[in-house]
Amino acid sequence: MKIAVASGKGGTGKTTVSVSLALSIEGKAQFLDLDVEEPDAHIFLRPEIEKEYMASLPVPRVMLDKCDFCGVCQDVCAYNAIFAFANTKQLVVFDELCKGCGACTMLCPQKALYEVQRPIGIIREGWRDDIHFFEGRLNIGEITTTSLIKIVKEKAGNSGITVIDSPPGTSCPMVEAVRDADYVLLVTEPTPFGLYDLKIAHGVVKKLGKPHGIVINKYGMGDEEVEKYAEETGTEVLLRIPFEKKIAEAYARGIPLYELDEKWKIAFRELFEQIGKKL
Repeated sequence: MKIAVASGKGGTGKTTVSVSLALSIEGKAQFLDLDVEEPDAHIFLRPEIEKEYMASLPVPRVMLDKCDFCGVCQDVCAYNAIFAFANTKQLVVFDELCKGCGACTMLCPQKALYEVQRPIGIIREGWRDDIHFFEGRLNIGEITTTSLIKIVKEKAGNSGITVIDSPPGTSCPMVEAVRDADYVLLVTEPTPFGLYDLKIAHGVVKKLGKPHGIVINKYGMGDEEVEKYAEETGTEVLLRIPFEKKIAEAYARGIPLYELDEKWKIAFRELFEQIGKKL
């Protein structure tokens, strides 16, 4: 079972929910921090990191003695990452745009292209008790966010119960993170911005055909419009986390909500059980 925790915007409490949900699971589980541009789940989960390794993508290089600059590579590249200039006998590769699909190398009529590995980030792997932790960290300046998310998921594999801390927003990285999830938790806050972005995220998960529910964080600070939207759309609110100073203080100290007191241990265990019953 894979549970993705997502949000339409940053700062709603997505990591707060995903970490505490993972801690509530009895027995072995996996935790994937796929917010690869700003991973921070390790601050709260505090895993013992055992491995750290490079993540890379294959990018093409040319053997000029074989290339006739026919332009097939340029035509098949969906990302405009390679250009052939027959008049100057040059082939230019923009590594940062390449997604490593291999189409140019495979379809080159002259077999003039080969691939080298280009680092795009690192993967960290470790344990917190029975939780197997995986984290992707994108290199500064990289735009291959979705590619690194795919690599982390492939490295983790499919092993039992998995909680995914998705990147915020509703663009390609979020879609890739939740694409093969069995259930999606949408974390929001009761504000106009929170509702606006919730509507977009809700539309995405419905389009993907994913079972889903809502968690309202900072409950009580804003208005009731999120509750009204949930009722109008028939989307269940599974948990409400109140807007309280002690919760904010615990967060600032890196203390998961699950560890704050017994009430929250029970609440997150019940949340996990609710999700399990829906699948």
